[in-house]
Amino acid sequence: MLSIVVITFVAVFFLLFALYLGVSAVRTSPKYELKRRLQRLAKDSSAQGMPEDLRAEIIREIPPLDKLLGSLPLTRDLDKKLDHAGLEITASRFLILAALATGSVFVLTLVLVKSFWIALLGCIIVSLLPFAFLHFKIQQRLEKFTEVFPDALTMISRSLRAGHSFTSGIQLVGEEIQDPVGELFRTAYEQQLLGLRITESLSNLNERIDSLDLRFFTTAIAINNDVGGNLSDILENLATTIRERLKIRRQVRVYTAQGRMTGYVLGALPIFTFVIFNILNPKYESLLYKETKGLYVLGLAVVLQLVGFFVIRKIIKIRI
Repeated sequence: MLSIVVITFVAVFFLLFALYLGVSAVRTSPKYELKRRLQRLAKDSSAQGMPEDLRAEIIREIPPLDKLLGSLPLTRDLDKKLDHAGLEITASRFLILAALATGSVFVLTLVLVKSFWIALLGCIIVSLLPFAFLHFKIQQRLEKFTEVFPDALTMISRSLRAGHSFTSGIQLVGEEIQDPVGELFRTAYEQQLLGLRITESLSNLNERIDSLDLRFFTTAIAINNDVGGNLSDILENLATTIRERLKIRRQVRVYTAQGRMTGYVLGALPIFTFVIFNILNPKYESLLYKETKGLYVLGLAVVLQLVGFFVIRKIIKIRI
């Protein structure tokens, strides 16, 4: 009976996975990618350069599920976060995949372990993993952008000194600098070719990645466009400032390495000890999860561990 249930579940899972691959093949076409970008730009009310009648027309073509997710408080910014992470997926598809993974783990754990509470615990953990992965990708993309961005500024500055136009410098960055900087500047250059002012296309990049350095750059470009000045020197000084700040950040990470390691050890040691004791002597800690008072003690221990971990993280996290 158990084998039949498992085989049926696996067959349904692979059928749904095949359907997902078919839909993904359709949605990777250039036509769908253009439509997705326009919808994302139209939903962003702070984006510049799009006429209101065109914005309203594009919003009417957004699928109902995406409209519903955009109106809910918990998922309102999910599409923007996916864009910040560089993931080519819509908010609805992300949530559907997360729900499928959560339901699959719940069913498999319930069938194999036959414990509702363990299956519920696994379900909660798996449901949080996609959002943890999303946060990790956002931070990873931002760090990579910050590392490469000074080189892009230097390239634009030298292009201006060589006598090229500012838009030519933006095009050069889009072609020569690695992603995500190259991808963002390439998008800005393409928007400028379609009629958008270069200052507006660069300002729209602030909605695609949450970088303070990029905001400094776009603000400097907007001010220079209004009052004039030596833009080449401004960009060179900005690149130097960003490099110095990155240097100080690396030094701080070295100085706080011991504190970070202490936080990781104190967070992982109780879990490791609990698992080892249950393997070596299962009866030793059985009262903790079989008795009501024991569950209270475990819950209090988990809460205190999380509080201690976040306190240590707050101490060693120094913003520069």
